[in-house]
Amino acid sequence: MTRELTSGRKGPKDATAALVFVHGYGADGRDLLSLAEPLAPHMPGVAFYAPDAPEPCTGNPMGRQWFPIPWLDGSTEAAAEASMTRSVADLNAFIDKVLADEGLAPERLALVGFSQGTMMSLHVAPRRQEPLACVVGFSGRLVGPERLPGEVVSRMPVLLLHGDADEVVPPEHLPEAAKALQEAGFDVSAFVMRGTAHGIAPDGLGVALHFLREKLGLG
Repeated sequence: MTRELTSGRKGPKDATAALVFVHGYGADGRDLLSLAEPLAPHMPGVAFYAPDAPEPCTGNPMGRQWFPIPWLDGSTEAAAEASMTRSVADLNAFIDKVLADEGLAPERLALVGFSQGTMMSLHVAPRRQEPLACVVGFSGRLVGPERLPGEVVSRMPVLLLHGDADEVVPPEHLPEAAKALQEAGFDVSAFVMRGTAHGIAPDGLGVALHFLREKLGLG
């Protein structure tokens, strides 16, 4: 049984597209939903969601997590894998609910992840029965790249962004993820945020906005 995820929503009542932010380890949905304010004027008709991950964060009790991270919180690899598997089902159910509530087809919904949220997004989207509009992944990595070719079900455009001064998730994960995704048949774009640590820089957000507008057919 999946766990129902709590999320805020911003945007027009009768949306023509949706964007789901997937937050990082130790944060919550509000952390990324604040990005709706600068994006909304340039994304007319889009409803913005940002669900809270289903678990309290082991390493930060004030935040949430999609799964524990062994090298940060002392959890086991088995616990992390089991937790991620359950959270993948939760996020898939949440996406299905957004599509149903908004009356949208899958190709009208984009995922935007940050850090652990990118890991979730890059895992979930390729394994869904129908392709989403696109995936934007900030400062994350691709979990289990060797498994992707045998498990991919649908393909959508992917944009990967990473700060070259990131000391939390090494920037080398961007080319590694891009290579694995491209070899699995994905159309991948990449952007390096110069001088940026573990975060979202204005130039990166601008590149993501252009990509999202194009893939959601917003002009």
